[in-house]
Order: sequence, then C-alpha cells, then structure tokens
Amino acid sequence: MTEQSNISQLSAQDAQFLYIQSATNLTHVMAVYIYDPSTAPGGKVRFKDIIEHMRKRMDVSPMFKRKLYRLPMDIDHPYWVKDENFDLEAHISHGRLPEPADWRQFCIHVARHHSKPLDMTRPLWDMYVLEGLDNIPGYAKGSYAIMTRIHHSTIDGVSGAHFFAAVSDKDPQGTPAIPLPEGEPAANDLPTTSEILSRAINSTVTSPVKLAQALLKFAPALLSSAQKSLAGGDEETATGVPQTRFNGPVTPHKMFDAITFDLDELKKMRLKVGDATINDVVLTICSGALRHYLAKHKELPKDSLVAVAPVNARSRSGDEANPGNNISAMTIKIWSNIADPVKRLEAIRDTTRETKAAKSGLSARIMTDLTKHIPGVTMAGVARILTDERFAPKMSNLMVSNVPGPQIQLYMNGAKLTHQYGLAPLAHGMGLFIAALSYNGSISFSIISDRKMMPDVEFFRECLQRAFNELRDAKPNADVRPTKKTAVAPKEPVTPRDGSVMYRRVARKPRTVAAKASGGGKPKVK
Repeated sequence: MTEQSNISQLSAQDAQFLYIQSATNLTHVMAVYIYDPSTAPGGKVRFKDIIEHMRKRMDVSPMFKRKLYRLPMDIDHPYWVKDENFDLEAHISHGRLPEPADWRQFCIHVARHHSKPLDMTRPLWDMYVLEGLDNIPGYAKGSYAIMTRIHHSTIDGVSGAHFFAAVSDKDPQGTPAIPLPEGEPAANDLPTTSEILSRAINSTVTSPVKLAQALLKFAPALLSSAQKSLAGGDEETATGVPQTRFNGPVTPHKMFDAITFDLDELKKMRLKVGDATINDVVLTICSGALRHYLAKHKELPKDSLVAVAPVNARSRSGDEANPGNNISAMTIKIWSNIADPVKRLEAIRDTTRETKAAKSGLSARIMTDLTKHIPGVTMAGVARILTDERFAPKMSNLMVSNVPGPQIQLYMNGAKLTHQYGLAPLAHGMGLFIAALSYNGSISFSIISDRKMMPDVEFFRECLQRAFNELRDAKPNADVRPTKKTAVAPKEPVTPRDGSVMYRRVARKPRTVAAKASGGGKPKVK
C-alpha cells in the first residue's frame, strides 16, 4: 500500500505487461462491440453522441485520465500520474470499413487495428468507431463497431468486464447498467524524488525476504509434484509440451476471426458428463478444433496439447471495480489426442478438477505469484530475456480464456449491443489465443493468432464449428442417466450468421435431458 492515497505505483503483476512488450509482442487487449442503432432515438447514433457519452462516464475509472511515469533503467515499477494534457477526443477516432465491407474484410480490419501499438505517452486506452458493416450477414442495417484497446498493465479480464458494464446502459433510455461512483476519482500525483528512491530501496531490500516466504508457501506442492514425477505418475512432466506451429516466434502481424454459439447449447453439453463445467466444455470445443486443424495439416502430435487458462484471483467483495491485474493461471492438458468428444470432456473435467486442487499445473501459477516479489529492475531484465524469441520458454501451446459476461441486454446511446469479441496479446512460443466471452445468452469464441502460424484462420473457425457440432450430437456419458423435466420448447438452428450458430424456439413434445447419475434430479448449472 502507498504512503499517500494520491500516489499510485503499478503492482509487479501490472508492470510485467510493460516489461515484456516489444515490437512483435504488444501487450494490450482489445474488445470489439457491435451495436444496432435501431433502438436509439431516431434510429441513428452520431459519432459525437459516442464522445459525449464517454465524457459523462469518465469518472467510472481512474484509468481514463492517468498515464505512466516510468523510471530510468526501470529501477522500480512505474507510477500512474495525472495527464495534465488529457483530451478525450484524442482517444476516440472514427472510420469506415473498406469495400467489399464483408465479414472477411471486417476480420482483417480488426486484426490490423489490434496489431498497432498504443501511444505509451498518454493514458493507455483508445476507442475506434467503425461504420459500414451493412454487408456482414447477421448484423442489422446501420450497425457499427466500437473497438476499445486498453493496455494489459491497466486492466485484466474481470476489471475489464466491470469497466465495460460501467460505460453501458441497461435500457435505451440511458440508465447505467451498474451504479456509478460519485465524484471524480482522486488524481494521481507525481511522486517526489525522495519518495521514488525510498520505495526503490525498500523494494530491493525486502523483496528477497518476500520471495523466500512465497517459495515456502509453495514448497509442499512442489515436493508433491516432484515425487509424482519421479514415480512416473505425472505424464505432463514426462512428455513435456508437444511442439506445434504455435510454439515459434511471433511477428507483428496478427490474424482474427470469431464464431458465436448459443450459451444454452453449451449448458446442455456439460450435462453429458457428470460435474462438468461450462469452462470444461469451452476447453473441449477448443481441443476438438485444434485436433481437426492440426490433423488437416498432418501436424497433430501424439501427445495432448497443453493450454494456459487464466484464473481470477480477486475476492468477491467488489474488487472488480479496481483497475489493474489480479490474476493467476493454470496449465492443463486439453486431451487433443482423444477423438471421442465426450471422453475428451470427461478427461478435461478430471484434469481441471485436479489442477484447481493444486495437484498439477503448478508452473504458471508459481511464476505468476512469485513475480510479485521480484524487484522491478530484476523483473524488467528477466522479462526481456524470457520474452526474447531466442530464449522464450515453451510452457504451453496456446492460451484459452473464458470470461463470463452480463446475461442481460445492454445498450449505449440507445443502441443495443448485439455481438462482442475479445483480442489479447500473443507471445513467442505461444502464438494462439482463444477468448470465450459470454453475453446475453450467447458465447463468442475469438481467435487470435499470427499470420505466419495461422494464415488460414477462417478454416480454424470452421474447425470450431465442427467440434461444437460433434459434442452437441454426441451421446451422454454412461454414468449420466436421463430424467424427465418440465416441457421446454427446444431450439432449432436458423441460418448461420457471420459464421455464428443461432437458435430459435419451436413448439415440440417434451423430451428427456441428461442429469447427474448420483441421485438424478436437477443438475446444478454454474
């Protein structure tokens, strides 16, 4: 905690996203929101309406008006200070999708914008309003996109979701989706030279002690993992992470595509295996898609691929309102070597359950937690070495992030939000990121990769669709028996849109659904 409330220093976890940034490894995140203006007054939203809306919501987070104050040679972690020259209109720009203005052109435009660096001398966010989406199937006429980029040192998935909710409304009349804070956030003052030196010395002196304490905390788990490995029981340690096309150096040029599914369909899929979660289903679909994609290219390893999955480390006491990062991570096998989708889901369920119990997947979590206690100057140097393409460690094949979002219809300026996608950084040795974002009954799978690694990103989108279909149509696990439920109108597919799968209710006779074998009854939906 800081000595004075108006002085704010980046945490070690926030700062590491600055230290690892390079020309080929930009560390900002980007959210893409699609709005239908038909519900807005007059059926139209002007660019200046969006600027004025954001001007009214500037107080929801201190991140809007503060910039970095970085120290010479990174002798300590940087500080947040007030931007005395802040200009809202310098952070919001406007453009139009070029011809032919179809889905493919949209994906190219999104990827190019994500590949550009933020201005690191100003507050680390910007918005880009993109019009001209009328030729994209599934988007209402007049729809526009708002692409919001925020540096990862400023925000994580949970605080990002809170930020988005804070600038959104729950009705076309402009009622804020969540209660807004009262008053303007306290400005972050520039620390004095003596304060900077005092903090830097204190960090350097106390960090080794804190680091030792953190290592002691993990000692039992490390010992257990080592014993398991020596006994030959830890297959992941024995086989390592298989080599794939995603485990090489990344370039500045990114690729993007996305597909959207009905969230209710994923909830039904999880019932095919007892105690499976939505996150298990997401991993199963991603694993199946990778299996099809790599098999097509004759590159499917015999051993399972390994994924990194971020884990929310925040408390449930409203901490999501605070900007910055508070995340951990787990490395898990996604069983891409299992062809049967239900058996794959069962294996993933068992693996995630074991990993969450801290019996495996220690490496990413330990590295995440221990970095909190490494001095800034040391972390900066080590981060640059580890992210260099010559030294980047192969900890996993990809990252999969499942971020639950609001399950109500949201608006901005009276326009209703219809679709959302998410893009995140890549890294040398991990050139594929799949972001699963749920919103208002749907879940979108956003694909972010490198142009050299995945030039055929649209084919991988098709592989996600195929993996979804296979799990949806597969028979439930033998340990899950069907039970009768109240008649509910099932859903039948309608014409796919923008590569999405959408459903509508149809009148039909009641049918059985899968329930947990232990006692039957109504399964618990997470």
